[in-house]
Amino acid sequence: MMPTLSLEPAGRSCWDEPLGISVRGLAPGQPVTLRAALRDEKGALFRAHARYRADAHGQLDLARAPALGGSFAGLEPMGLLWAMQPDRPFWRLIKRDVQTPFVLELDVLDGHEPDGGRLLAKAEHERHFLAPGVRRVPVREGRVRATLFLPPGKGPFPGIMDLFGIGRGLLEYRASLLAGKGFAVMALAYYNYDDLPKDMDVIHLEYFEEAVNYLLSHPQVKGPGIGLLGISRGADFCLCMATFLKGITAAVIINGSVANSGKILRYKDQTLLPVGTDISRIKVTKEGLKDIVDVLNVPLEGADLKSIIPVERSDTTFLFLVGQDDHNWRSEFYAREASKRLQAHGKEEPQIICYPDTGHNIEPPYFPWCKASLHSFYNIVVIFGGEPRAHAMAQVDAWQQLQTFFHKHLGGEDRTVPAKL
Repeated sequence: MMPTLSLEPAGRSCWDEPLGISVRGLAPGQPVTLRAALRDEKGALFRAHARYRADAHGQLDLARAPALGGSFAGLEPMGLLWAMQPDRPFWRLIKRDVQTPFVLELDVLDGHEPDGGRLLAKAEHERHFLAPGVRRVPVREGRVRATLFLPPGKGPFPGIMDLFGIGRGLLEYRASLLAGKGFAVMALAYYNYDDLPKDMDVIHLEYFEEAVNYLLSHPQVKGPGIGLLGISRGADFCLCMATFLKGITAAVIINGSVANSGKILRYKDQTLLPVGTDISRIKVTKEGLKDIVDVLNVPLEGADLKSIIPVERSDTTFLFLVGQDDHNWRSEFYAREASKRLQAHGKEEPQIICYPDTGHNIEPPYFPWCKASLHSFYNIVVIFGGEPRAHAMAQVDAWQQLQTFFHKHLGGEDRTVPAKL
């Protein structure tokens, strides 16, 4: 009997969906290595492998069998995805075109040599970013440059605006996946995309206000307010929008700062100056990588007080998702500072969820942990913090937490399905 590799669901699945992996037809107790690989849209190869032993019936189910070593160890049904590492140094897995899937290649090899065993079975599986029925609508309305993702069905749906950090242009993969959960999600570009400005010397919040008004007025978006989802610098902009603009009901802040961490920000007659930085505080790890966690000034005194986002003015309900080992800046400190300011002014205490051994880039489930990559603001390779397994666990939990939060505060049908590692 030839070994067979089975995947559930078969053929295709969404990226944030758990994937069942099993092998049948092995000899009792046979040692095997499972190997996973995919290429991103720029040709970079990501790979992971793990060693296993078949049970007494010649079967192997990754949901029940612990890995004996390799890229990870222990009971990790999704380890072959979240433990992937690139063949290029300091390369991060990013999905740029959500209309095409990542193609996952899985091999079963005889023995415990990831590159030397005899091939016993193989399979391909498509990991998609558009759930069946989700509609992708490019947005060029006034100055707004974005992409709106609408769930299947009649609507209207709870609306969310999604922002990433600097240097990324327009990223759609988080918005497209979230639309499959019953939200109308608009991925917003704010510079270095299409005909938008190529730099961010001055940020005018009126651009974001125009985007908020567009989303609120869309016939498929349920009012009276929308949600905001942002990470890193995008999270800062979400805090600014929640502070200065109307129509924001709820906001999820992933590893953000309570200070204006970039360029000058203006809204009408109000100005937030950029918080100071000191590159002499860059540290170097034992591996020779740069650590920038202390570069940003702590905005509690002096001139940098003019850089603090006055969140105490906001009536938005907040959820802060924090990597406690974030090495981009001190995200937990900033979340707790925002909480203190809100409560001191009689506002609702925000929910703060802290994840131990978790770094800066908290992504949707199963994206591999990125130890270090090029930082577009400082133009150097920096570490982002965290440990692979803890970071993977945090991503699964954070994805469920933000969906539950938005359904609670924006309404709509809760389609949150517990993900698994």
